[in-house]
Amino acid sequence: MATEVLHFTAAPPTKEALEYADLIVIDFEECATVDGRVRLSRRVRDAMSNVGFFYVINHGYSQDQTDRIFDVADIPFTRVEPEEKQLYAGRMKETGSHQGYKLRNYWHIDSGVYDQVEAYNINRDVTKKQHPVALRPFLSELEAFGRHNHFNVLFPLLRLFALGLELPEDTFVDIHGYRSVSETFIRFMKYYPRSQEEEIKTGNVWLKGHTDFGTVTLLYSQPVSALQILSPDGKWRWIRHIDNALVINTGDAMEFLSGGFYKPTIHRVIQPPRDQRNWARLSVFYFALPDDKVKLIPFTESPALQRTGIIRRCEDDDAPTMEEWRKGRTSAFGTSLLAKGTQEGTQEEVIGGLVVKHYL
Repeated sequence: MATEVLHFTAAPPTKEALEYADLIVIDFEECATVDGRVRLSRRVRDAMSNVGFFYVINHGYSQDQTDRIFDVADIPFTRVEPEEKQLYAGRMKETGSHQGYKLRNYWHIDSGVYDQVEAYNINRDVTKKQHPVALRPFLSELEAFGRHNHFNVLFPLLRLFALGLELPEDTFVDIHGYRSVSETFIRFMKYYPRSQEEEIKTGNVWLKGHTDFGTVTLLYSQPVSALQILSPDGKWRWIRHIDNALVINTGDAMEFLSGGFYKPTIHRVIQPPRDQRNWARLSVFYFALPDDKVKLIPFTESPALQRTGIIRRCEDDDAPTMEEWRKGRTSAFGTSLLAKGTQEGTQEEVIGGLVVKHYL
């Protein structure tokens, strides 16, 4: 019998007229056949070339199961006292690892304003670290949730990405071992409303435009509008909420491995529309990374890459491993001093000799 938990009440969807990105919807029921996967791989390839995000439906979790995960996701923020949170605070800057709490006021946003975001990160191996007392009765559920995301969502997606490159279906699956040494993790994240003074100083930006550092990010759609993507025409557009859908994007590691074929998606978080500003924004993620030892170099045997050309961010000999890249990105994010970028509207930092851009 499932452990009882307080129900998390989500905000009503906004009624404001927002300019939404036009994202395709991938129906996982089509993954059951080879022909279906080939069709979907073409749609995913086009989506990643044109927009960079897409939705997944029929991913194996019912609406009730998803609602239950959001109920559990709120526990680290509402049922753990500040003193106990400190005991499980992560040391991202020192370790380059996302495990435990990312407490508020850790990331610098702009003009002396720090974030009002709290996150709790759980390695897919939930036994790797100790967890707050209130969360412990739910660890078996979270382990099952991680397995579901890894085997029933991530692996089918990785097969679609491989087919898009005309590679064997399990090319990317083989470097995302569930039992391998890796930092693939679940993240629960809660954004709290900010003061008007902070909104003015940051231009309403809660998290600057950035790319994720892994291969694939799974975000469980929730109704508070705040996520935007940078469209190819240079405009920021909102992501529309779809009940029980996943919002999918790729990150730096996929760009390295695909020789620039799949570019990391630039996205940011801004102040929600007026009718949702008094609601906290709770998010549930699964961040996928290759095994730590994987060297981030292109799969040059890809016929698609051989036709289109390979875009490398560095020479293969200088390419980082996944461990090196995620430690560099994690330890620097929101804490390093950013320089004015060479591209208008950007700021830059250098990680392992490679330029990483942030977008205003």
